Amino acid sequence: MRRVVCNGERLGLRDVTEADVAALHTVYSHPAALQHAPFAPRSLREVTDLVDEAVEAALAEPRRLYVLAVVDAAHRDVIGVARLRIETELPHSAEIGFGLHPDQWGRGIGTDLVRLLLSFGFKQLGLHRIWGARSPANLPAQLAMLTAGMVEEGRIRHHLSTPHGWRDSIVHSAIEGEWSER
Repeated sequence: MRRVVCNGERLGLRDVTEADVAALHTVYSHPAALQHAPFAPRSLREVTDLVDEAVEAALAEPRRLYVLAVVDAAHRDVIGVARLRIETELPHSAEIGFGLHPDQWGRGIGTDLVRLLLSFGFKQLGLHRIWGARSPANLPAQLAMLTAGMVEEGRIRHHLSTPHGWRDSIVHSAIEGEWSER
């Protein structure tokens, strides 16, 4: 099993563990943090199940799913969650997703997180393409992805069913040879 440890100046990424459930629940249950998510706030039991699934996915060979705790480098507190899923049919490509506790918003942490995910995917996993989809209304995610070096590719209409109805998604991507770590 490949354990993830990826550190940046302000953030770190590591595999989630059972000890992270309470901290992750503060993100997965926060209405503001989920305003653009395609799911309703999660219960403590649901977050526990997600962590259990992530721990199990970490044991898979080949590993296709990385569910990572986003850790504040200074205090080592879990402040968010990130996900990187390698596509089964296209193992050179992966989808990313991320969420931060609202206490972390407005300080460039999202951009740092996207940069760290791209660095992890390209440098440690040897991926060629990394992409992510966001709600059209999620302007902070747009800014984070663009500032981190991703390119906006376009809109997928009625991409996700949410508690509020169908939602479009805006797709961003980075290509290994085009992306440069800034």
